This record gives sequence, C-alpha cells and structure tokens, in this order.
Amino acid sequence: MHYRVFYLFERTGEALSSTRAIEMAAKSIWEQLVPRLQTEDDYLGLLDARDTVLQILYEPAQRRYWVELPIDAAKASYGRYLALEELESFLLALPEVFDQGSIPGLEYRPW
Repeated sequence: MHYRVFYLFERTGEALSSTRAIEMAAKSIWEQLVPRLQTEDDYLGLLDARDTVLQILYEPAQRRYWVELPIDAAKASYGRYLALEELESFLLALPEVFDQGSIPGLEYRPW
C-alpha cells in the first residue's frame, strides 16, 4: 500500500510539510523513515487516499510509539501505543483509508 508522507526529524533538521508530501510504500516508510524517529519532537505523518492523517510520534523515555488519528476541530485524537516490534506489522497492515473503525485498539485522547 502507498501513502503520502510528511515528517520532521529534529536532530537532523529535516522536514517535509504535509503540503509537499511524497508518496511511499508502507515497507519503505518502515525501513527508511521509522528508524529516523529518535526524539520527542520528531514525527511522521501519513496521508491516505482521502487526505486523512495518521501520525506517528516516538517517546524515547518509554521506547514506544504513539500512533494517532488527530481530530483538529476537537483538539483530540484517537490513538494507541505500540512497541517497535508491533509497529512494523501495524504499518504493513494499514488499510487504504484511515478511520477509527479500521484501526483496532484506538482510544480517545484530548490534547
């Protein structure tokens, strides 16, 4: 499956805005971008066919990833924590279109 991606990698100063997102396969996202999530300020965003955003944020102190579907209007998101080992299978099994019903285990979290 292919998605458009955008990101910020704070340590290296590399950034790509959502308006300039590039298309990548899920496997390439896993292999090339996920390893670059190293600080709390880093993030990776995926856009599906309907421009729905799925964000991935790294929490280095807990060595886990927060995966979320942000809802800007509600200032909240639906998300869940994943260990690195879970993140690979999660990414490779993502549906074509993101919504809370197609991604199991999401919880509502206000910002």
